[in-house]
Amino acid sequence: MIVARQLKVVNKPFQNLLALTFLLLGILPASAATTQIDSVRVRSSPERTRIVFDLSHPVDHKIFMLSSPQRLVIDIENVKLLNSLLKVDLGGTPIRAMRSSSRNDHDVRVVLDLSASVKPRSLALKPIEQYGDRLVIDLYTDDQQQAQVVQKADRIARQMRDIVVAIDAGHGGDDPGAIGHGKLMEKEVVLSIANKLNKMFKRETGFKSILVRKGDYYLAHRKRTEIARQNQADIFISIHADAFKTAEASGASIYAISQKGATSEAARWLADKENRADLIGGVGGVSLNDKDDLLAGVILDLSMTRSLSASLEMGESVLAAISKVNKLHKKHVEQAAFLVLKSPEIPSLLIETGFISNPKEARKLKSNSHQQKMAKAIFQGVTAYMQENPPGGSFLAWKKNGGNERLATHIIVHGDTLSEIASRYRVSFKNLKKVNGLRGNKIRIGQILKIPAS
Repeated sequence: MIVARQLKVVNKPFQNLLALTFLLLGILPASAATTQIDSVRVRSSPERTRIVFDLSHPVDHKIFMLSSPQRLVIDIENVKLLNSLLKVDLGGTPIRAMRSSSRNDHDVRVVLDLSASVKPRSLALKPIEQYGDRLVIDLYTDDQQQAQVVQKADRIARQMRDIVVAIDAGHGGDDPGAIGHGKLMEKEVVLSIANKLNKMFKRETGFKSILVRKGDYYLAHRKRTEIARQNQADIFISIHADAFKTAEASGASIYAISQKGATSEAARWLADKENRADLIGGVGGVSLNDKDDLLAGVILDLSMTRSLSASLEMGESVLAAISKVNKLHKKHVEQAAFLVLKSPEIPSLLIETGFISNPKEARKLKSNSHQQKMAKAIFQGVTAYMQENPPGGSFLAWKKNGGNERLATHIIVHGDTLSEIASRYRVSFKNLKKVNGLRGNKIRIGQILKIPAS
């Protein structure tokens, strides 16, 4: 007992000395080194609700959810928090109230009472500019998460190439096409449907559409496919309205190029020097100009075989969609040697939307609502096919691959320039060069370029 008392007396001056030493050295005991929460900020945006704790020092923390009722618990170690700091505006947030309590004499528990289900995320931020250490809690509602997914998809879509659809309204100008019941002209009906279809594709993420004929004028058949080729079209759709000598014939039908027509077209291409300089195989295709006849023939045959197969498959998809809004004249895709379909590298369809010579179908074809339905059916058939068979480097390919295709590639062909490639894929010229390690602007035929995803 005497020893204990003596120790107590002896130690008191020592404690005072120790405290003074700590003070002089800038060292504080743990109890005195408690981090201060200087302020609490809450702000809401369409993306999330963010809670920011401004701190005097970094902290350790953990978060977890409680249900019935919905609450988010934030445990922060070794801090002091004034309850007055929690009196912030919570309007427009999923937070009904914020409250706190002390834990273990050193820690603080903050509880967020919630009015909606959220998915929380926390992160510690280091000091930067006017801000010190911060603990950030982000709350995402289901709607906000969905918005983030959509925004991400839109951003990526802008970074990857579109699928180009060339829409051709048949006839035009001095060529009215078929003139049906009530002097209804084919050229007017099909242009109206083409315009409606064009608007649908322009609203669809991952697609780009061009109108081959924009007004009442005539274009030669080969000029129409040339326009599609110049725009590097992935698909060519020619819209028509059928006619027959009797009024009984009715229904829609779809045509692809016949094998005979394809064979004769291949021969014409091989014989034509100008054609040889054109691209075969679409985006990233090759020129036949520098190939001998045998090799050129093999390449052309492969391209047309692939194109014909794609045309038939896509045609069946479109036909199935059209069957829901209009009677079919033929239940399967027909094949014929239509001049407008003779583009070796582009899957092409000629769609007869109905018989303008049939009074009942003529009235339907004249109707704005039926034109809209027909355009929508064509749109649905094409998009359904392309979603299952997207070309490489496209947004649809990225989407089908579960978001794993981060980079598109482009094979340099005759006539390509870096600026044109950057424009086509909607990437910056500077970034395109950087990703591919290019110092100058020179590129060579056959060179494979990486197309940056951001």
